[in-house]
Amino acid sequence: MGKTMEQLHAERMKRYITAMRNEKPDMIPIRPFVAEFTAKYAGYTCQDVAHDYNMAFEAAVKCAKDFDWDAIVPNMVYVWTGLAQAAGLRYYGIPGIGIPHTVGFNYIEPPEEEAFMKADEYDALIDDPTCFLYETWLPRISTEVSKIGEGSTNRSNLALVKSGMAMLQYFYAFGPQIARLRSECGTGSAIAGIFKAPFDIIADKMRGYLGLVNDMQTQPKKVLKACEALMPHLVHVGLTTADPTNQVPIGYWMHRGCVPFFNPKQFASHYWPTLKPCIEEFWKNGHQTLFYAEGRWKHHFDTFRELPDRSIVYHCDQDDIFEVHRKLHDKFAISGGIPNVMLSYGTPDEVRQFVLRVIKEVAKDGGYIMDAGAIMQDDTSIENMKVMTETCREHGVYAAGTYPSPADTPPCDLPSSIESREKVTGMGGRAAPKVKPGVCFPWEQRVKDLPEITGDKAMVQKVWEDIDALGNMYIWQLLLSF
Repeated sequence: MGKTMEQLHAERMKRYITAMRNEKPDMIPIRPFVAEFTAKYAGYTCQDVAHDYNMAFEAAVKCAKDFDWDAIVPNMVYVWTGLAQAAGLRYYGIPGIGIPHTVGFNYIEPPEEEAFMKADEYDALIDDPTCFLYETWLPRISTEVSKIGEGSTNRSNLALVKSGMAMLQYFYAFGPQIARLRSECGTGSAIAGIFKAPFDIIADKMRGYLGLVNDMQTQPKKVLKACEALMPHLVHVGLTTADPTNQVPIGYWMHRGCVPFFNPKQFASHYWPTLKPCIEEFWKNGHQTLFYAEGRWKHHFDTFRELPDRSIVYHCDQDDIFEVHRKLHDKFAISGGIPNVMLSYGTPDEVRQFVLRVIKEVAKDGGYIMDAGAIMQDDTSIENMKVMTETCREHGVYAAGTYPSPADTPPCDLPSSIESREKVTGMGGRAAPKVKPGVCFPWEQRVKDLPEITGDKAMVQKVWEDIDALGNMYIWQLLLSF
């Protein structure tokens, strides 16, 4: 009698979690970050899955059913153009709108002189990041939202209402999608939560790369203060969107802190001091972080070793996966490292031989998760993806007796992990921000505008703060996820 989907899901999640502990499961877990590849496999176009997230969900489910994968992201085509169009986001090229319908969505960085944050606006960002995002950043990144001081318009009001409701609609759809993957495919959800480094946020969505390069020469102290101001808010988003069961890691996409974008001295002075406490805070609260190391990060391997054992899963993109194993595997689990170019344009035999080498040299002692180096788009070969999966399943089985039977324990709840969590400082000891994370308009200000409150005053305050938090979620998710 075959296994039920619930049994298969439990087996796969145990395998995935055990590997993330940097331990040896029964076999190597497979957790591919597949985006437009799912569309190609399911017979959809890039436009289909970008414009209609239900098609993207269906494509992910079909891949999960047909491939023997342990975990995937419910929808890796994360930018839904319904929301992007409602908000009028300037920084996306949308399939079929401005770019060919046959390609995936593009991020369009504005010219330096049109950056979404100006060089003289650091003080405003530092003073109140959430207020800055709403008052200054949002009108600049949107074709629809009116600037502060301009008259309110129908288009502006509609953009805010429609995009806010669209975001909730989209986010609420993920719960049933995760349930479908579990009940129909026996497949786990690979990550939960979103985080980016403060330095990357400034480079990606505010000053732009060239603007930040200039600022690091002309006003590095302001840049550092801005990164520090962003830290508590970014940590808040990470913690409030993380897996409540503490099983799967918080996703952290690493962008422009590495060579050649910035030199190691700037990494040491700005990137790391404002990143490390955030990762420690996640660990302190029982969450691993997936270091999705886009690009090459070999200059910083020794620095990453400062983090507590098992606190991260290091994902290898363009670094040499065998060097990553030598440098980091005694402390952290590793994922990825199968070159995307090979999966797209290599021969099946080349893929098979490389996967066999990774199994032999990187995964031999456990603590490895099979995946490509970067998110897989529609140029990925279906045949090569099958070869990677089949080779891993055939040769990635650990011999019975070489590993202990894994317990149903999240990585952060192991005895050694609990001890290390108690030792980290995280965000402790830092001055509280002017407006605390998760808040747009503080209750202390709001209550001054209200008539006398009678009865249950705490209830009135809670309702206000709960709804105010939705406004906070909207603007920070625009910044981080869209």
